[in-house]
Amino acid sequence: MKLAVIGTGYVGLVSGVCFSELGNDVICVDHLKEKVALLNKGEVPIYEPGLKELIASNKSAGRLQFTTDLPEAVRKSDIIIIAVGTPSLPSGKANLNYIEQAAREIGLAMNGFKIIATKSTVPVGTNEHIQTIIASQTAFPFEVASVPEFLREGTAVQDTLHPDRIVIGTSGETARKYLTELHRPLTEHIMSTDIRSAEMIKYASNAFLAAKISFINEIANICEKVGADVTEVAEGMGYDQRIGSSFLKAGIGYGGSCFPKDTQALIQIAGQMDYDFKLLKSVVDVNRDQRFNVIRKLEASLGDLAGRTVAIWGLAFKPETDDVRDAPAFEIIDALVKRGANVKAYDPIATANFRQQFGESGVVYCAEPEEAAIQADALCILTEWKEFRDIKPLTIQAWLRTPNLIDGRNIYSEHELANTQLIYYSVGRPNMNHGVKEQKPLLSL
Repeated sequence: MKLAVIGTGYVGLVSGVCFSELGNDVICVDHLKEKVALLNKGEVPIYEPGLKELIASNKSAGRLQFTTDLPEAVRKSDIIIIAVGTPSLPSGKANLNYIEQAAREIGLAMNGFKIIATKSTVPVGTNEHIQTIIASQTAFPFEVASVPEFLREGTAVQDTLHPDRIVIGTSGETARKYLTELHRPLTEHIMSTDIRSAEMIKYASNAFLAAKISFINEIANICEKVGADVTEVAEGMGYDQRIGSSFLKAGIGYGGSCFPKDTQALIQIAGQMDYDFKLLKSVVDVNRDQRFNVIRKLEASLGDLAGRTVAIWGLAFKPETDDVRDAPAFEIIDALVKRGANVKAYDPIATANFRQQFGESGVVYCAEPEEAAIQADALCILTEWKEFRDIKPLTIQAWLRTPNLIDGRNIYSEHELANTQLIYYSVGRPNMNHGVKEQKPLLSL
């Protein structure tokens, strides 16, 4: 099939490249000339394992192109996929400016029947709005569809090529037929539904996963108080097929481009319909507060943080990505700087992105984990990179001036800490002081 993908962010670029890998002719469009030039040289503006190699092979095979010429891409294609950003407005509502602009340009460029499928995450009713905009710009027939994405950064290529399911929402039988055919090589689990339900499935899925994360973090906070181990609790819960083990890993909360944006948008959608989504509001509040447990644990260990040197490992919101959008590191480092601490930060690949947004004030950016940790009063691990897991606790102890380790992602086990002098705080597990597990007093029964 001949496809045009409008937008080369995570969703658009990965989707376009993977569709070309399936044998389709794909033209990826972006209005940023610098980005398109970079992609045409074989460079990738985002870090995503396996993506660069797929771009090279499909460009070489002639199935994949990059351009700034949206009208030409639309004219050459049968299916147009909209994958532009829908960032949050200050109110929490999704900003649809990019979607609306893309719809207008698509309508003006049409030269025959087209299928327009939206992969961007959009509020319920947006695709009908897109249909109205396009219809105002063209007399040619077309059908619209909502085909939400469910990929995860860091495993986006794998998630696109091997999805759990594909959701196709449309009222047009031609769009349903061709979009089903397009996605059939990926999975047998293709769900056909109406457009509004497809739009809602995306928001509901992300809201549920965010709720799962906040729930296990609340359980972790109780575990710390009663002396239980949240990793054991989560494992026991996960064996129950009604619950499942995914997204039951306690930590310092979720971040990234999807969960924070989509939870806020769904709260706003509910509010517009005069419904108070109390549960989801609590999920957001729990997640926001969870980040500051790192600060509370630092203060419990060091007291006044003014003049103290605190090392930070991990600036990306999760491993295997350079994405720092809504990463916990922003609020944690900001709180440290405001308290007068000296911050030394390291991340394997996300430092440049973080530095561009946060700036230089109060932070020394380091090229190696040792450079950040050496002679620091405490080390905080905020992203669970494998590089950090491979560094032994005894090595960390030797680097630090005072042996305080705040493990915000629970990457070290009790066994690994047993022979160290580290004062170790994790999330939802008993603290360890010089290799000895802290014992909580018996509960009053």
